[in-house]
Amino acid sequence: MDKLLITGGNRLKGEITVSGAKNAALPILCASLLTADTIALENVPDLKDIGTTLRLLGQMGVQSERGGDGILQLNASLVDSLEAPYEMVKTMRASILVLGPLLTRFGEARVSLPGGCAIGQRPVDQHIKGLEAMGADIRIEHGFVVAKAKRLKGASIRTDMVTVTGTENLMMAAVLAEGRTTLENAAREPEIIDLAELLNKMGARIQGHGGDRIVIDGVDRLHGASHRVVADRIEAGTFLCAVGATGGEIMLRQAAPQTMGAIIDKLQEAGLTIACGDDWIHCAMSQRPRATGFRTREYPGFPTDMQAQLMALNTIADGTAVIVENIFENRYMHVQELGRMGARIDIDGHTAVVTGVAQLSGATVMATDLRASASLVIAGLAACGDTVVERIYHLDRGYERMEEKLRSVGADIQRLTREAA
Repeated sequence: MDKLLITGGNRLKGEITVSGAKNAALPILCASLLTADTIALENVPDLKDIGTTLRLLGQMGVQSERGGDGILQLNASLVDSLEAPYEMVKTMRASILVLGPLLTRFGEARVSLPGGCAIGQRPVDQHIKGLEAMGADIRIEHGFVVAKAKRLKGASIRTDMVTVTGTENLMMAAVLAEGRTTLENAAREPEIIDLAELLNKMGARIQGHGGDRIVIDGVDRLHGASHRVVADRIEAGTFLCAVGATGGEIMLRQAAPQTMGAIIDKLQEAGLTIACGDDWIHCAMSQRPRATGFRTREYPGFPTDMQAQLMALNTIADGTAVIVENIFENRYMHVQELGRMGARIDIDGHTAVVTGVAQLSGATVMATDLRASASLVIAGLAACGDTVVERIYHLDRGYERMEEKLRSVGADIQRLTREAA
């Protein structure tokens, strides 16, 4: 398996171009199943999860081609399989997002229960509850969600919890349903807004996206469209944390700071100087970070996907920070690895108390999930000596050429391939 070798201590300086958001691109790729026309997408990141989704769609009969201009074209006119098998989806939670599009366009679907990062239970019961309210007949058989419906009917759906993928799946199912669907307690993430904007370009009638009540009036068919995927706010936040940990100054290009309010607020509290334009973020750090406590919340609160990265920054901060993880019950697996580098972190249930130390020391550490991987990279950049981050296939699921981007701004970081290792 590939590893990262990081020699810490370098300040970061330069420019980084932010990639398209993985969490926006995945449902958008699945939305191609809703029409027989071609969907043309810009700013789709080159990531493991993207490749997995394209292979899954390809197995169903969706044709995809990325041109020299970087535009990815998808065409689902020749879909000949309505099944998402276990071997294709076991590594990726987002595979459940084919369920709504397949069911609403083709009247049936057979989708394996998904896998993904081991950060806690993420049940699909809210997806099933909503689709059943729209008239679907759904059974769980041999590890598969088996769904059928002649045509889905509009319904008023209130999920028991705020669920991003649930909101996306139900929104996609509703666009071709008969009548009006109202989603109450909907997730408000920027990635949901991005999906809704694409669907509306395809002829859907969606209102209220970005709020907790989304109204969808079903249409008979959707057509092709072109769309640019929104910038990845989590990738941008990760690079800001890296600057906070190492010191220095960077400019993030093609960013979306308007989606990052809670992240930027907390990093400013930690001592970073941050200025933003429509599509850029400039940040600088010239002092030891200040300890900064936070609670993860659904958007627009502080995102759980940034918890590990800001925790890494807090490990070398002046003072003690209290962190409360409210979204996933098993998202502190990086704590033990940070401890190997000298971090002082105490865990009590959902609460982590981080007491900053003057210096971390390099060590060999193991990535346990996608965002934990990023936290270990940040810690390695700030540590004294060499850090080896193992199992970086987790990192490759959600960060496009991270080591190249960091090296371009002065980090001493390299990938060790199986042969080189």
